[in-house]
Amino acid sequence: MNDHIQPDGSAEHEHEHGALGDAEFAEFMELAAEEGFDLEDVEGAIEAAGHGPLPVLAVVGRPNVGKSTLVNRIIGRREAVVEDKPGVTRDRVTYEAEWSGRRFKVVDTGGWEQDVLGIDASVAAQAEYAIEAADAVVFVVDAKVGATDTDEAVVRLLRKAGKPVVLCANKVDGQSGEADASYLWSLGLGEPHPVSALHGRGTGDMLDRVLEALPEAPAQTFGTAVGGPRRVALIGRPNVGKSSLLNKVAGEERVVVNEIAGTTRDPVDELIELGGKTWKFVDTAGIRKRVHLQQGADYYASLRTAAAVEKAEVAVVLLDAADSISVQDQRIVTMAVEAGRALVLAFNKWDTLDEERRYYLEREIETELGQVVWAPRVNVSARTGRHMEKLVPAIETALAGWETRVPTGRLNAFLGELVAAHPHPVRGGKQPRILFGTQAGTRPPRFVLFASGFIEAGYRRFIERRLREEFSFEGTPIHISVRVREKRGKKKWCRRQTRWPLVRLPDAGPEAVPPGRGASRWRAGRPPRHAATAAAAPRSAGRCSPPRCRRRTTRRRRNRRRSPNRGRRTSPYCAGRLRRR
Repeated sequence: MNDHIQPDGSAEHEHEHGALGDAEFAEFMELAAEEGFDLEDVEGAIEAAGHGPLPVLAVVGRPNVGKSTLVNRIIGRREAVVEDKPGVTRDRVTYEAEWSGRRFKVVDTGGWEQDVLGIDASVAAQAEYAIEAADAVVFVVDAKVGATDTDEAVVRLLRKAGKPVVLCANKVDGQSGEADASYLWSLGLGEPHPVSALHGRGTGDMLDRVLEALPEAPAQTFGTAVGGPRRVALIGRPNVGKSSLLNKVAGEERVVVNEIAGTTRDPVDELIELGGKTWKFVDTAGIRKRVHLQQGADYYASLRTAAAVEKAEVAVVLLDAADSISVQDQRIVTMAVEAGRALVLAFNKWDTLDEERRYYLEREIETELGQVVWAPRVNVSARTGRHMEKLVPAIETALAGWETRVPTGRLNAFLGELVAAHPHPVRGGKQPRILFGTQAGTRPPRFVLFASGFIEAGYRRFIERRLREEFSFEGTPIHISVRVREKRGKKKWCRRQTRWPLVRLPDAGPEAVPPGRGASRWRAGRPPRHAATAAAAPRSAGRCSPPRCRRRTTRRRRNRRRSPNRGRRTSPYCAGRLRRR
């Protein structure tokens, strides 16, 4: 720590800004001022980031009472998937919220029901996990319907957990609905708060009561890690084992797993300790075909999956090894590459393969995934945990290639050798050359090449392949852009625009004669023939701007076409020539 202990045993100074210290904090604030940031906002952000784990608020209730709508109202944005039918939310999804200057976490849960089987039982189990891990609970009840048997069962569950409960009577859109909310006193949870999650009516009073029930966030100084845990997104087609893989690496039933395709709707984040490091794995919804033709929850789940890929650093694409590689798998891989994320290919359900299927799978990988041969590949089994230890080295390899930077001098030396050994093919009688290049950025690596002409796509792929062989960009896409040098126009000689000065010949007398009267003594309008007078002529003489000449030529041709005597031999020269004939 930065604190110094005095001989009397007291601390010299307690840092008010965590591990930064006073000197470091002053230097940081000076840098923020130079960059144009508001110092009050910067200091407030530092103080907000210096707190420890935030208190957790769980939103529970039976299906289709407006829990996700209320969560969107609390966090101030439309993040949770909402649809007018029960059973849309299935996993417990965590969001960060702020009210009256206090920050906390909100956990959206699926609808809790009693005596259910299958996927509904898994959803109810996730809601029970959320209640156990929360510091306070918001129990949402439909005020129009009133208290049901399922609501009374949820009340018994909450009393057993012993957590502070705030009763929310949702769907109260006006004064007439507050009378229906008063009937919820019978649940024995205290005063019901009439709220309209759709319109925001009464949510402020309810959140004030929530802040009274939530504990204060414990103070915590800055940690040593910079940038937080690396974000890993699990993407793929529906029912390929993304949720099973997350549960296996997490060591618990974090998300709902079912044989029904499309079980996951919302992206679920989870901090996982794996390979001696902390990772943030994001389980996403399966990407279906023809997203633009979908409706409802599946459509918005696909949009949130695309947003999760944009926020991630590594995209782990899961493929079903038991099935053939489909066009949809190739589209998902292309989406990760176009997003510029580091890429890892994970073939799940490897324990179900026989020798014949493995042979044909290798052939399919060579033909269908030939464009991403640079991506690390792992063969895993989410059900049995086979080869899970190989997942972290593959992710680290992809991240290392994603952040690789090549010095400009070394890159230009490599390009010079490459162009000398394998020049660009001649097209149309011209052969473009790569003059120089540089790496414009990382994450992913982006290169800019400056050339004398257009570089074909095949030659760009050749350059990309040689870059991977030389600098080992494994597990990351490479973006190569070419800047073509503008053509240098040749200046043509034009006698009309020649501006030669009057030059006196060496044998001329002392008298000065204007041009045209003493041709033997003066020369004008053409370069001097004598070496003695060559220095008198300007170096730039005899050259003019080609556009000016083109304008003059075009004007003369236009006037010639408009002339009434065009095509007639009426000039004296032409008449004399005809008489001689």
